[in-house]
Amino acid sequence: MKSNKVLGFEKTEMEAMVESLNLLLANLHVHYQKLRNYHWNVTGGEFFEIHELTEVEYNQVLTEIDDVAERIRVFGAYPMSTLKEYLSKSEIKETKVKHNAKEIVKEILDDFGVLISLMIDTIELTQDMGDVSTNEMLTGFMKRREKMHWMLNAFITE
Repeated sequence: MKSNKVLGFEKTEMEAMVESLNLLLANLHVHYQKLRNYHWNVTGGEFFEIHELTEVEYNQVLTEIDDVAERIRVFGAYPMSTLKEYLSKSEIKETKVKHNAKEIVKEILDDFGVLISLMIDTIELTQDMGDVSTNEMLTGFMKRREKMHWMLNAFITE
């Protein structure tokens, strides 16, 4: 008897995972571009700190984007890949904030909230379907982001 499973997963499970990962991918892309904007355009007395921080962060996010897209390919699907798709699906929106350090950090923290929420939703799917690999990937993303959340909150707390 031939199994309908691929990699141990049902087709409907993989479709749900791909949908969730594509939503995360869209949000990561918009977040990434906002970080680039902040890196290029920050002004004020904390320029050097935010310039450096955003460069480190956008490089991390770029790696996450690649990991998520490649995970989608593992499931036999194609990741979203156009700016139009990202902007239409992303809960994170392009920035309109001024370019001072505290506003930038507050905006990054808001984006982290969206990203962490999406990661939690996707991790719940991984648990339901027994997808250890995607679970570990996203758990690592969350762990790093939670630590950054703490540090950024410390930066804006007076």
